[in-house]
Amino acid sequence: MDKRNKVLFLCTGNSCRSQMAQGFCRKYHSGEIKPFSAGIVKHGLNRLAVKVMEEAGVDISGQFSKTVDDLDEKDFDFVVTVCDDAYEKCPYFPAVTAVIHRNFDDPPRLAAEAATDEEALVHYRRVRDEIKKFVIDLPSVLHS
Repeated sequence: MDKRNKVLFLCTGNSCRSQMAQGFCRKYHSGEIKPFSAGIVKHGLNRLAVKVMEEAGVDISGQFSKTVDDLDEKDFDFVVTVCDDAYEKCPYFPAVTAVIHRNFDDPPRLAAEAATDEEALVHYRRVRDEIKKFVIDLPSVLHS
């Protein structure tokens, strides 16, 4: 039986922030955390998120956008909302599921006025690095 904590990273569209968090969690905590990601709605996997994660040594290209209803797993130990919208619209989870909220800026929104991918990537990299730091520290957050 798998004794790892089941952690769902929840975002608005499951296209970027929650996907990054899931990827980093797999890389750094696969022995103690079984990560999932989902969104309130599906927006498709963001290609620039895939690119910046690849730069960080994490391949999320095989992941796909999904909602909580699309997941086979429903019994999570923790739900981490990674944006205010997901926190406000968070679906109901059983009382045993702890909800942790940590808002990260939305890279696509920040990069909306960027003239090139390179200009846009600055925003994606900053948010990626913030998510990475949060995920690296996640076990201590879960058990505090």
